[in-house]
Amino acid sequence: MKKYYQIVIGFLICLSLAGFSYFWAINLMESLYNYRSPISNSPPTPGESTGPSITSKVVIILIDALRVDTAYNSEVMPFLNNLKTNSAWGIMHSQTPSYSEPGWTTILTGAWPEISDGPVMNLDYANIYPFTQDNIFSAADRYGLKTAISGYYWFEKLLPSGSVYKGFYTEGEDDRADQEVLAAAMPWLNDDAISLILIHIDQVDYAGHHQGGPQSNYWDEAATRADAMVHTIVNELELTQDTILILSDHGQIDSGGHGGQETIVLTEPFLFAGKSIIPGNYSDIQMVDIAPTISILLGLNIPAANQGQPLLDILEINPEKMSLIDVALSNQQNQLLKTYSEAISKKVTLISEENIVASTQSSILLSRNMILKSEIVNRTLIIILFLGICLFFILRYIKRINIFFYMLTGIFYFFLFNLRYFLLDKHPYSLSWINSQNDLVLYIAITTIISFLLSWVFYIVFTKTIIKSPQEIARNTLFITISTIFLVAIPVYISYAINGSLVSWTLPDMLSMYLAFLALLQCMFIAIIGCTISVFSLPIHMIARKFTGVNLNEN
Repeated sequence: MKKYYQIVIGFLICLSLAGFSYFWAINLMESLYNYRSPISNSPPTPGESTGPSITSKVVIILIDALRVDTAYNSEVMPFLNNLKTNSAWGIMHSQTPSYSEPGWTTILTGAWPEISDGPVMNLDYANIYPFTQDNIFSAADRYGLKTAISGYYWFEKLLPSGSVYKGFYTEGEDDRADQEVLAAAMPWLNDDAISLILIHIDQVDYAGHHQGGPQSNYWDEAATRADAMVHTIVNELELTQDTILILSDHGQIDSGGHGGQETIVLTEPFLFAGKSIIPGNYSDIQMVDIAPTISILLGLNIPAANQGQPLLDILEINPEKMSLIDVALSNQQNQLLKTYSEAISKKVTLISEENIVASTQSSILLSRNMILKSEIVNRTLIIILFLGICLFFILRYIKRINIFFYMLTGIFYFFLFNLRYFLLDKHPYSLSWINSQNDLVLYIAITTIISFLLSWVFYIVFTKTIIKSPQEIARNTLFITISTIFLVAIPVYISYAINGSLVSWTLPDMLSMYLAFLALLQCMFIAIIGCTISVFSLPIHMIARKFTGVNLNEN
């Protein structure tokens, strides 16, 4: 009777763990998709102008997913590399999540994804909402400048209504779509009434996602075609009067894809050329530095949520305008500091540093981390208490030798799962390799089921459980299932301590969150397969008796 009692309890625990893991995984990803900035409902007010414009037109060429190594490969993109001679160029750095929509938002608002309030994941067109925070297009519209965008149709929803004078949007992503994008933008380049133009070239990203990734010939061919488009655009401009900016929103991993925390997806090329630009190789440029720099070129206000440092070293600026920039930047940073402080309900004390942007951003980061530290301590204590209770019951009700074999089986499962995931299929531990949610779930399901079944076979054969009673098979199977879940869930414990159960007022550490999500999916499938095996313990027992020829004593 005791064995049946343990089987019933174990079965209910496994079912509960399956449901709990499912709902936690689903809600974890939904909370990431639904993340909103602390200043979402209280955006800082735009400030004063940075002085007269120092260029007649700024043209932004955004080559989606263009990697640094591809951009600066003269054999693949010869025109871009020739243009470097008279340009300010270098490597730009971004932050996670490394998707297009958060990247575009950062480029246009000057704020990182945690503050910018743009989508932090790529939302479907129907779900995209306009920027709530100030951006260079809205600023240009306020100052009476006309703007234009030609590119992917997500831009149509991201930019607030009325901030774009002319627009062409396409659902296509390949070379044909880019040709249409270019054709639509060409007349604007010679229109003196339009001061800010964004041209989005998407076929490099398309090649990465659909044609084999950056290691395929299609990738380089797409980059070469994009280079020819850049050449066509530059030939229509007068760089003694106009300024052009060529950059990317993220990179791609070698197998294709982005979204994670790999260096290759968080570094991008940038190149400024034309009026008021001082040529040279510049390093340590941050993506948030782009928007305030464009604002200075066009004489706009610094975007109100800006967290970047204007690239003053690359600009030719007279002393009078520099004074106006200093005032505008100082006021903007102080307003952002005040707004953020009110949003998190904590007084933020300005750290004294020579650079106003560095001072403000250090102060914001310090206050943010102080609150997070307190939350992490509380969550860590909860995890320690939970693990302590689990260990108490394990040691109290399970024999030491059994615990050893259960843990060994869980470790064997962990080895098998990661053998396929990392060593054989070479998937990174990040969002970058995921093409779709369905593909991910199917892959994790197959890998988990195979790995757990092999681990289960290892246990029942090694311990000779296979020749024992059906009750013994069911009981040990459920105990193996629970102990394996206990080990697999280690990333969940860590992520809970660091990030909380769901994404809330800050963006999570992407590595620990991804590992927790991966673990939750595994826990769900392990629990399901464990329950299934235990249900079929009698047929398993009968098959084992037939093949072994042992006359079993069913107790």
